Amino acid sequence: MPGTIVPPTTTTTKPSIPPLLEANAASTGPIQGGPLPVAGRCYNGRGQGIVNGKAFQDCFPDHLSYCYGCGRLNEHGLQIKSYWDGDGSICVFNPRPYHIAVPGYVYGGLLACVIDCHCACTAAAMQYRAEGRPVGEGPLVVFLTASLHVDYLRPTPLGVPLVVRASVTERKGRKAVVEATVTTDEGVCVRGEVVAVQAPRHLLSRQA
Repeated sequence: MPGTIVPPTTTTTKPSIPPLLEANAASTGPIQGGPLPVAGRCYNGRGQGIVNGKAFQDCFPDHLSYCYGCGRLNEHGLQIKSYWDGDGSICVFNPRPYHIAVPGYVYGGLLACVIDCHCACTAAAMQYRAEGRPVGEGPLVVFLTASLHVDYLRPTPLGVPLVVRASVTERKGRKAVVEATVTTDEGVCVRGEVVAVQAPRHLLSRQA
């Protein structure tokens, strides 16, 4: 009819999640980051397909596996899992109902924590790759956060998987700059940047 206004069509693009991680995203298991549903498999160092391997965090020795955000042995922690995804990395995290800020949305400090740990582990994994070694093989490489910057672009909803992607944008000596995004079906909710520094060997000893 003349004069009829047709509202514009809007579409929502679902964030791309590799098949095994998508299955994990639907899991309601007790581990916050969630294990891969097929034990002992992850993306290889080139991000091509599925091969025998582990999440970055599963390659660290026991005494360095109690970090609240990513330690696999911290039963009270988030236990996030990070994997290669092409030239970057991916983590799928399922926030729990108690990770709440205002009703229906994720607490911002939790999002910063996930970005922090995912980026630090990505920096370590990239250093292993640069040295031509699988993550966890040979001399231990661990990165610690020197600075963390987070931009909250929109409220992040509870009840849906959060897709966290990161890539190293700068490497110089013992320093790495890592950028990350947190995405849901609604789009990018959070952007973050971590400056991570390779930890000196004396901090990695069991006695430290």
